[in-house]
Amino acid sequence: MNNVFVYCEIEGTTIQEVSLELLTKGRKLADQLGVQLEAVCAGSGIIGQVEKQALPYGVDRLHIFDEPRLAPYTSLPHTDILVNLFRKEQPQICLMGADVVGRDLGPRVSSTLHSGLTADCTSLEIGDYEDKKNNRIVKNLLYQIRPAFGGNIVATIVNPDHRPQMATVRSGVMKAEILDPDYKGEVIIEDVSKFVPEEDYIVTVIEREVKAAKNNLKGAPIIIAGGYGMGSKEGFDMLYQLAKEIHAEVGASRAAVDAGFCDHELQIGQTGVTVHPKVYIACGISGQIQHIAGMQDSNIIISINSDPDAPINQIADYVITGTVEEVIPKMIKYYKQNSK
Repeated sequence: MNNVFVYCEIEGTTIQEVSLELLTKGRKLADQLGVQLEAVCAGSGIIGQVEKQALPYGVDRLHIFDEPRLAPYTSLPHTDILVNLFRKEQPQICLMGADVVGRDLGPRVSSTLHSGLTADCTSLEIGDYEDKKNNRIVKNLLYQIRPAFGGNIVATIVNPDHRPQMATVRSGVMKAEILDPDYKGEVIIEDVSKFVPEEDYIVTVIEREVKAAKNNLKGAPIIIAGGYGMGSKEGFDMLYQLAKEIHAEVGASRAAVDAGFCDHELQIGQTGVTVHPKVYIACGISGQIQHIAGMQDSNIIISINSDPDAPINQIADYVITGTVEEVIPKMIKYYKQNSK
């Protein structure tokens, strides 16, 4: 039917935030193409639970696969579901989250269907493609946009010849927006046995542990992020002190993480977390494109940098020129005096 499909990742009976973000984007893409938006939910005990979560985002057809052995997620059954469903429905686009599940499932499905896959997209658009080699113009392709070559360029990737066009997107890159709380879509309860052979339930999850995140970068209204310019782990201690005074979360650039100044879980950018805070304070961050991709939608960006020509200053709303050793202690002192 050449519709737009979104694979919804489910934890228990809850659709994950990244999938809701992709449903929002999928709805917009489907409207541009004049097709329907379809969603796929696979899990255990999800009938009567996922409908009210997915349909308000503008889902026209919701495929539900409910079977006790589909949760927790294992590779083979979920791959079977998408491969066999896509062979039947012939979607033109499939979107899924670029997380642990999506990074496992996406390549398996695309490899089986010989469709190709673009990972970690930062933007998705619809446009035309001029194939000069074959002297043709292919209309309404999915522009799969992401930083490439170490973040030195932004690449637009198209797939004119194979379907579905598949892309994964990190959580936080898109924004989840309910289209209509009472949106009426068709709910299809699929017969799982017609999609998954018994022998593919070979893996059984005996024990599973999910650890809560140590930070709340995605939901933080204020983020103080440190770069290589912080100089050391001790330099990051200043950021934690300031964060405590202004009730903020601490983040980092890839350069700071690679230098060992802080843990990878604090990394913001193309290979880290995408954030949308009200205030983003960049301390000693030069502003490489892969970092900017993860924080450019912040409402207010403040840059503290000794280099007045640092790339991040070009997108900053306010620039403080000076070393972090000079500026941050003064900020800490000011907020301590004025928060009493």
